[in-house]
Amino acid sequence: MCGIVGTVNKPFDISLLELLSHRGPDDSDMMSFKVDDNAIHLGHVRLSIQDLSSAGHQPMSSACGNFVIIFNGEIYNHLELREKLSDIEWRGHSDTETIVNYMARFGIESVKDFNGTFGFALFDIANEKLYVARDRYGVKPIYFYQNSNELVFSSEIRPIKKLVESNVDKANLATLLKLRYNPAPTTLYGNIQKLRAGHILEYDIQTHSSNMSSFISPMMVTKNISFQGNIRHSSERSACFEDALQKYGELFEQAIQRQLIADVEVGVLLSGGIDSALVAYYAQKYSDKPIKTFTIGFSEDDDSDETLDAKETARILGTEHYEIKINDEQFESVFRKCIEIVEEPLGTTSIIPMYYLNELVASHGIKVVLTGQGADEPLGGYTRYRGEMMYGKVPSAFFGLAKPFSRLIKNESIYRAINSLGEKDTIKRWELIYALFSDKEIKKLIKVDETKSGELIKYFYDLLDGKNKDSTNAMMSNDMRMNLCDDLLLYTDKISMNFSIEARVPMLDNDLVDFIESLPLEYKLHGKEGKYIHKKFAENVLPKEIIYRKKKGFKSPTEKWFRDEKGLMYKNMLISNGSKFSEFFDTSEVAKIFDMHMSGKRNMEKQLFTLISIYYWMENYEQ
Repeated sequence: MCGIVGTVNKPFDISLLELLSHRGPDDSDMMSFKVDDNAIHLGHVRLSIQDLSSAGHQPMSSACGNFVIIFNGEIYNHLELREKLSDIEWRGHSDTETIVNYMARFGIESVKDFNGTFGFALFDIANEKLYVARDRYGVKPIYFYQNSNELVFSSEIRPIKKLVESNVDKANLATLLKLRYNPAPTTLYGNIQKLRAGHILEYDIQTHSSNMSSFISPMMVTKNISFQGNIRHSSERSACFEDALQKYGELFEQAIQRQLIADVEVGVLLSGGIDSALVAYYAQKYSDKPIKTFTIGFSEDDDSDETLDAKETARILGTEHYEIKINDEQFESVFRKCIEIVEEPLGTTSIIPMYYLNELVASHGIKVVLTGQGADEPLGGYTRYRGEMMYGKVPSAFFGLAKPFSRLIKNESIYRAINSLGEKDTIKRWELIYALFSDKEIKKLIKVDETKSGELIKYFYDLLDGKNKDSTNAMMSNDMRMNLCDDLLLYTDKISMNFSIEARVPMLDNDLVDFIESLPLEYKLHGKEGKYIHKKFAENVLPKEIIYRKKKGFKSPTEKWFRDEKGLMYKNMLISNGSKFSEFFDTSEVAKIFDMHMSGKRNMEKQLFTLISIYYWMENYEQ
């Protein structure tokens, strides 16, 4: 785990790496090369996890000397990959040394063999090319800037901002308001992009031309184990499911074993739910002492607090458990700081508790944690997937008749269903399901039409061959490479790395996800039950009171906080004149959103959190 920064024809010195020192406090270095009139600079900061010795130092050259890599992430199957390189005399046992030699032997396209998380740059000296790549699910972020003869890339935006002038892009701001995050390749900067998950940027150093390609292969649902089709009898259906259940368990356990690889202690972020409980169970199974687990909650009585549930889970599993509780004052005190850390505004309230949770982990000297993130998207854990399953089962005319009354509905899930399920076009329907602000609201707020979200959604829909899947499975596949990637995983990476902690996501093990995506929908969404096969597997190792607890989600009690004096404070801050925020937003429209929430007419906490995030981001824009 580390941070990388590199340039072509844009000079920098090692002091620039100080901006990434939180990502890698253990070591840093840079190398420079000349290709005729072109200068290439590669910089790296290291958090030592595998091979703590100098043999893991980066930038690192291949054994043949023709390739140099700077690498951020972990490759969990790298020892398996080494078996294909029996002639290499290894200097150490780091995954960096494995992959630079693997790609030297098998080419950049062999990145598809890497089971892990990564953002790396590979310099092919002989062919005068530079490759920048991001892992399949975008766990590790990569940003880049490119003009006619320069390229700058980095794990974070800060180094690029030091080297490049930038402006706020209002079209991308509109997309943020629609989706509550900016999907790759967009950011709020007009000239700084995010590399999409599962993509490679190939840059020719002599011609300064570039090519973007994907190493994602769409996974098709296996038809012959469906509850329909060739399977006619209940006994046959049961046998097929039992086979799938056994295979799921094997792959899940294998994923945890893989991601325990480290030369440092590994802990677990433990919520009150099933996902992190399963992760903790297997982490404890393969540990010779109680593992450390960590939970955050809230001082006031709120249904989002999971500390009691997590403490009971920890007791059952026998872990060494730690927890912390925060209040609204602590929430407010780090709000702006969190937006600075994440570098992009988000509408996800859980970034605040994630800050304090990682602070707790760091205080106990832990450098690696396993998380339960990544289960809901492939396994159908969110309400929107059950809503999408309803499409076509209820006449569209019903939703048309109900739409004028949707503003009276306080339940967000029902509100979104009414406003989306009457739409026949898949991409437009998904836009409506995801929409934080409607097109009309966005136009009122910033006087700009939102035009990009549809094409961004369609990109992965086409790449993943969504038209040949049922729409619910297609939505889940899209969400893994968009919502999960550039919202939840983005802030988890940025905040954990702010404390020099590597947050791992075993639910996104390549083999496990490939298997999940091949399963028929009813193995994942069965009646009203989401994550069906996941829960049935968990019954083998966890008590049912853990598995079937009411889902709380990882969030903050902002609905309540934004209705009291805290909400009034934020309202006055956002509608004040003279701020950069007021240059982009109609503050009278912003005031209406606060008033709607504070009056109790509708829960607008996500919308308000997004607006406050944007305000803080804009206040920090020039820094």
